[in-house]
Amino acid sequence: MSLQSINPVNGKVIRKYKSHSAVQVEKAIHQTHSVWLKWKDTGLTQRSKLLHNLAELLNMRKKKLAGIMSEEMGKPLMSGIEEIEKCASVCHYYAANARDFLKEQSVNTGGGKSYISFQPLGVVLAVMPWNFPFWQLFRFLAPAFMAGNCALLKHSSNVSGCALAILELVEAAGFPKGAFNVLLIGSDQVAGVIRHPLVSAVTLTGSTEAGIAVAREAGAQLKKTVLELGGSDPYLILEDADLESAARVCAQSRLINNGQSCIAGKRFITVKKIEKEFIRLFRAEMAAYITGDPSDPATQLGPMSRTDLRDELHQQVLRNIQAGAKCILGGKIPDFKGRHAFYTPTILTGIRKGMPAYEEELFGPVALVISAKNTEDAIRIANDTSFGLGAAVFTTDLAKGEEIARCRLNAGSCFVNALVRSDPRLPFGGIKQSGYGRELGLYGIHEFVNIKTVYIA
Repeated sequence: MSLQSINPVNGKVIRKYKSHSAVQVEKAIHQTHSVWLKWKDTGLTQRSKLLHNLAELLNMRKKKLAGIMSEEMGKPLMSGIEEIEKCASVCHYYAANARDFLKEQSVNTGGGKSYISFQPLGVVLAVMPWNFPFWQLFRFLAPAFMAGNCALLKHSSNVSGCALAILELVEAAGFPKGAFNVLLIGSDQVAGVIRHPLVSAVTLTGSTEAGIAVAREAGAQLKKTVLELGGSDPYLILEDADLESAARVCAQSRLINNGQSCIAGKRFITVKKIEKEFIRLFRAEMAAYITGDPSDPATQLGPMSRTDLRDELHQQVLRNIQAGAKCILGGKIPDFKGRHAFYTPTILTGIRKGMPAYEEELFGPVALVISAKNTEDAIRIANDTSFGLGAAVFTTDLAKGEEIARCRLNAGSCFVNALVRSDPRLPFGGIKQSGYGRELGLYGIHEFVNIKTVYIA
């Protein structure tokens, strides 16, 4: 069996990779566990030094690494450079702050000595997606390394080049060979790795269906999991919003990463009073994005990562039009000569409960506009979903916006007058069908440690 990377711009095979055999997988797991037995006892000063080294290498090689992403999954070159810079920032962040995050906490229990200690769990398996092939991994790997864990990566097969580039970076930064290992395996082999007695925990970023499968397997082994899954983020545009700013931010959120982001705005819920004007502005912003070859620095919107995903998205659009939605922009597979997996920026209006799009996640450059009677109705619609990853509200009344974000929207990250995004300093994750657990910030490094009570009489 082999894995292959296909250029989504022209459909050509970039490279084929021979899958790892069961023997090779077993050897990699044992190697990483053996390294962990020593790595867990290294001091935070040494871990921090190596992580800073890794950050510097990321910045030095950012153009080359962005080029690999562009070729393998169609990310615009400038967006890829920004992704690598963000990976470097999360490495610097944990290298600088892990000592405080992992500091033992004394607790007065009325006698003797008692405190909380944070100890590493061991080898953690990371199952990662193709849409942010570096960032999704580094936001886990940086805190995992600083906490004293080691890691195995099962990446999406279409970004195997990115996975191997990460392995090269980690080793070049000076981490022990085997502290991080890449498994070139198919999805059908993941369960066996989860079951392996030397694998202590699992983190996955991906679809809700993939999360359920991993949680089921890990649960049967009583192994810790962190799951960051799908989303259908609502963006509420209230009648007192700055509509020009809201339209610009909403278009950016919907089209970031070629529309392929779990935390992209997907459902744009507009109060009836300003609906027509918002749609006019939003349509103009979406239509203005420059579509083209992702290797061109001027390109803002590249292809989707695979033609099968593009075709699936197009069928979702057609089903909703048949159900009564109105397509006011796009909705077509563009006729680009020699181009492969592109899809036009698309807006569907008139989305109502009962239509497929009201319940589904559309993972591509397709925006859904839903009309609400008023603010209360907009909040109701926003929460009427099985997902709960992110949400945003647009209003010039900041006190009202903050109250809605803090208390009324059911999601893991809620923003006011800004697009939902991850930040190394803030915890990130979802609720409901969008998963559980948190990455980033203080809480991210505590996910994969043994929070140990120590008591001395």
